Amino acid sequence: MLWWASLYAQDTLTIMQYNLLYYGQVTGFCNNSNNSLEMKDPYLQTILRELRPDVFTVNELSKNEAIHDHLLEKLGEALPSKSFQRAASSNISNSTIVNMLYYNSRKLSLKAQYTAQTYIRDIDVYELYYNSDDLSYGDTAFLVCAVCHLKAGQGTSEANTRKIMVENTLRFLETRYEHSNVLFMGDFNFYTGFEQGFQLMLNYENPNMRFFDPIGQIGDWNNNSFYATIHTQSTNVAGGNCKAGGGMDDRFDLIMISDEVRFGTKDMRYIQETYKAIGQDGQRFKATINGMPQNAVVSQEMADALFYMSDHLPVSMQIYVDKTLDLPVYYSPSLLASIIPNPVQYQAAVEYDGYVSGKVQVSVFDLSGSKLFTQLVYLDTGTQRFELDLYHLRPGFYFLQLTDDTKRMQTLKLIKL
Repeated sequence: MLWWASLYAQDTLTIMQYNLLYYGQVTGFCNNSNNSLEMKDPYLQTILRELRPDVFTVNELSKNEAIHDHLLEKLGEALPSKSFQRAASSNISNSTIVNMLYYNSRKLSLKAQYTAQTYIRDIDVYELYYNSDDLSYGDTAFLVCAVCHLKAGQGTSEANTRKIMVENTLRFLETRYEHSNVLFMGDFNFYTGFEQGFQLMLNYENPNMRFFDPIGQIGDWNNNSFYATIHTQSTNVAGGNCKAGGGMDDRFDLIMISDEVRFGTKDMRYIQETYKAIGQDGQRFKATINGMPQNAVVSQEMADALFYMSDHLPVSMQIYVDKTLDLPVYYSPSLLASIIPNPVQYQAAVEYDGYVSGKVQVSVFDLSGSKLFTQLVYLDTGTQRFELDLYHLRPGFYFLQLTDDTKRMQTLKLIKL
């Protein structure tokens, strides 16, 4: 393998799961005076701009399809460079609140979606594939997201219902995705890691369909300060007014991974130590996410956004993709950066959509992976152009790499005439 191939053969996907707390759904306790979209959207967009997900799965979204499109619009406003699309709306169980998946269409495409089970609420399964440069040869990497919102409640009956919902889902998954990159994610409402439903995911009868907790924190999570660093609910102390109270004392929200994601045997691998309960600094037990002491892991603006947006924290993680993203040679308005013209004779203009101001490192590599030159440009936000002199390059194929201050990277193919 050429050196440049190994250099560009790995991408990163950011996965985010979030219970949106009756987003767009009016009830007797969550209504337009305490949970309106006008109130929630600015906070949600602050959170999205901070986390920049490529895969965004949600619970407690209104069943109204217009709300699904509204959230897609807000995602586009917050992260215009990612060109989000969504899955189809589905609600076989006719619940008032549903799940949904949104994805960065520049990196991913949706191949299929299913309903794994409909008892109490639908559990939805979405199969994505990476837009890799070998896709035309029938080769790519797949990612399956099973998104659930299990029955709430601390009683024996509720726990048994959760077990049934998990078992139904596992039986569905093993018929299609026994040896696949699978994320089992959502609001599980488990009070303890020893609950039957959770243990079923860990120790399912088919060892090829078992799931792993990326942080290995299995225990009695409920009302236990030992697990303060991973609690995801509730961001509020005072109950009522739509949100649950009690402060941070439960780990309801999870992203569980299959062995294929754990070990990277199917071109995708969990990046160690990237799994986070966003905003959780371990100092929130029985307290609010934005109170004193000042949050040690996010800004006050972010802590406030987490407080006001929902009574749950989002959970996030990153995975490596051992594939190369397909980057068109010619200009496409969907790219973060483009070379105009391309092919080029002597001088090219690089058009760049900057969503943060700062310096951008521009490097040119030949096909052997040797870096030929690097220059720094300083850009403001918005779409801008800068000139790139290529007089000294011989005719041939090259790679142009741009890296901004946030470590986002874009690699473009360059043809010199």
